[in-house]
Amino acid sequence: MFYMYRAAVRETDSSCACSKGQQHATFRNENEKEQVKMSLKTAKTWFIRLIPLVLLFISYCCTQVYMHSKATIPSRPLCESWYTSKKYESLGLNITRKNKLFLNLEDFFWKNVSASLPLPYGIKGSELLLLKVLAVIASYEMPQSIESLDCRRCVVVGNGFSIKNTSLGGTINKYDVVIRVNDAPVRGYEADVGNKTTMRFFYPESASVNPYIHNDPDTVMVLVPFKQQDLRWMKEILYDEKRVRKGFWKPPPQIWQAKTSQIRILDPFFLHETETRLLNLTVNVNPKSREKLTQPTTGILAIYVALNYCDVVHVAGFGYPKVSEQKHPIHYYGYDTMKSMKNSYHDLTREAKALKKLEDLGVISYLHPHS
Repeated sequence: MFYMYRAAVRETDSSCACSKGQQHATFRNENEKEQVKMSLKTAKTWFIRLIPLVLLFISYCCTQVYMHSKATIPSRPLCESWYTSKKYESLGLNITRKNKLFLNLEDFFWKNVSASLPLPYGIKGSELLLLKVLAVIASYEMPQSIESLDCRRCVVVGNGFSIKNTSLGGTINKYDVVIRVNDAPVRGYEADVGNKTTMRFFYPESASVNPYIHNDPDTVMVLVPFKQQDLRWMKEILYDEKRVRKGFWKPPPQIWQAKTSQIRILDPFFLHETETRLLNLTVNVNPKSREKLTQPTTGILAIYVALNYCDVVHVAGFGYPKVSEQKHPIHYYGYDTMKSMKNSYHDLTREAKALKKLEDLGVISYLHPHS
């Protein structure tokens, strides 16, 4: 009897424990459900609060994309002012604009080229060298992204001291075409001169060993052949031949790492027209002549090329100090002074007058004050 009583008690206790366990489990499930409901409610509340922020962020991103696309659209009023006022015609050069800038293999391969002048104003005596150089070069035009523009806004960045501390870098980078000359550096001077380079005009003595240091990967490298040795240097580079160092006023790079697809040869037409039409100088191709041999600077040549190719031409970094200021720096980089220009082949006075005329006619505009 006693044992039966204890068994009944155990059974009752077990039944109570089971009931308590069930109650506890039920309570726990209800508590978890309540927590889930609270979590969902909290998430919903935060989601509702975040919707305006998300919409604001999307609106900001869309605005930035729109502003960026709008900033890259060429300024039609600037181009229209050029067209309506016929500014190029106002120069009185009696010659139409020439948009074909570079020599083409087709100009030599299938035609009997007749030229009355040697380099730098013609190709007489250099036809074979040109043929070999142009045979390796892959392209003879500007990139299609530039060619297809309805309005080409260009800035020619000179190497003059006047651009120093102007903080024009951001402005320069916004142009469709940024033209630089010679070996003017970009790295370390971005605040004043920018870091975008569409075209760079150079000759062997002004070439950088590694063009990629101060140029974009797709910069068009435009060789200005002032003399036959310049073309021979290019041929030796392209064909990896033995370098001939004679004939240069300064040793050119023996290794030059530009891609052939980036190289172009400027048509000597532009040097001839810059000399005779823009500067009103008589072409002198005889080094033995008693008359001082003069040639346009690469800078003013680049401006004349821009006037032919671009719809808007702005300039920066042009102008030399007065001749009396012999110790004045002439570049925004380096240590060259006005004294180094004493025996140059350039008529700086005449070039200054030509630039002043272009400015007065509204054909070019300076991005900064200048003397």
